[in-house]
Amino acid sequence: MSLSVVILAAGKGTRMKSNLPKVLHKIAHKPMVEHIINTVESLGSDAINLVYGHGGDMLKQALSNYNVNWCLQAEQLGTGHAVMQAVDNIKDTDDVLVLVGDAPLISTETLNKLVSAKQNADLALLTVDLDNPTGMGRIVRDDTNNIEAIVEHKDATDEQRKINEINTGMMVMGGADLKRWLGNLSSDNAQNEYYLTDVIEMAASEGKKISSAQPDWHREVEGVNNRVQLASLECAYQHRMAEQIMMQGATLADPHRFDVRGNLEIGNDVYIDINAVFEGEVELGSNVSIGPNCILRNCKIGDNTKIEAFSLIEDSTVAEACTIGPYARLRPGTDLAEGAKVGNFVEIKKSKIGKGAKVNHLSYIGDAEVGATANIGAGTITCNYDGVNKSKTQIGEGAFIGSNSSLVAPVEIADGATIGAGSTITKKVEANHLAIARGKQRNISSWQKPTKNK
Repeated sequence: MSLSVVILAAGKGTRMKSNLPKVLHKIAHKPMVEHIINTVESLGSDAINLVYGHGGDMLKQALSNYNVNWCLQAEQLGTGHAVMQAVDNIKDTDDVLVLVGDAPLISTETLNKLVSAKQNADLALLTVDLDNPTGMGRIVRDDTNNIEAIVEHKDATDEQRKINEINTGMMVMGGADLKRWLGNLSSDNAQNEYYLTDVIEMAASEGKKISSAQPDWHREVEGVNNRVQLASLECAYQHRMAEQIMMQGATLADPHRFDVRGNLEIGNDVYIDINAVFEGEVELGSNVSIGPNCILRNCKIGDNTKIEAFSLIEDSTVAEACTIGPYARLRPGTDLAEGAKVGNFVEIKKSKIGKGAKVNHLSYIGDAEVGATANIGAGTITCNYDGVNKSKTQIGEGAFIGSNSSLVAPVEIADGATIGAGSTITKKVEANHLAIARGKQRNISSWQKPTKNK
């Protein structure tokens, strides 16, 4: 049987105090609804129907890379009314999984449990037990523990409000049943809305079998209505990621000061100091050490590499046993070979740094190839941009570039060549030659120091 998914994402989110649709607010640097879509894709669903309303253009732009059916809910008249907007895309033979777009921590494992619960029933609910269920719809069961209704908090009696099992808003049922029940919904309630939860009572009155499933972690089903709840879920997400990383072999200096905003893969015996941020796809080899306040974005770091404090690495590849930082920046296209060293206040862009080569202080290397064991002195820059085009600098193996040198590309420094400190190099330097290109020094003995005007 095919699985059709309906994601309810039409709410404005008034309490967010934002012009942005609520479901586009981010957890781990990604919109909440995108987390939901990614989880649903892992289920192998046949169709994803996104019910939208406020900020539709922003939603479509943010989710332009996803194949979804866009279902407009022009008026927000309740969850039942929202699902009605998707019925044209639902087959009678489908299993229909209804999800909320503001519960970003829901896992594939939990949704699989819910879908599996439907296999032996006509309808399955995802429920959770809370110590304080105030404001939530209660799961009402009969004397034999069968689910017979969901009662919203505002409509519940005092006795029903004592129930701790609540509705998460997520359920799965057959397409034909869903369409029939939606057609019988009424807005005769405290909110004057069409509640999707009313289909539970309809199903029970028809003698349908209703089953339930629960998540292993209650925070999976928490929704977001304001920025305090958004921050709370961000913390919950990051703490769970920290626990997973530690179980895989990393030591975190403080699990509460650790952020993953993408996917992080690690080897054994990784050490991560405080305030490290990992974005996109990041891979750390074994025995990698990350200093405090570093940002790693879409990069691969080889075994036994040490990254010192306040370094930024983006779209780069770092081989084994490299040393980077502190305060180093590797921009996109940087490739460090084994044992390379990039020191403090060094910026490298679209360059290859050879095995054992050193760029230790206060330098800019852009659009360059630096050979093995070359040594780049402090203050060296590759002048790679003429205002229109970028040009390449080639530095050979074992070359030595003196401090405060400017290498005007395109230019080649051959193997073993030496550049005198303070030189501006515009022509090729042959292998093992010394090049000095700087103004002649004059010492003037009769020079008078200026005096301060009275």
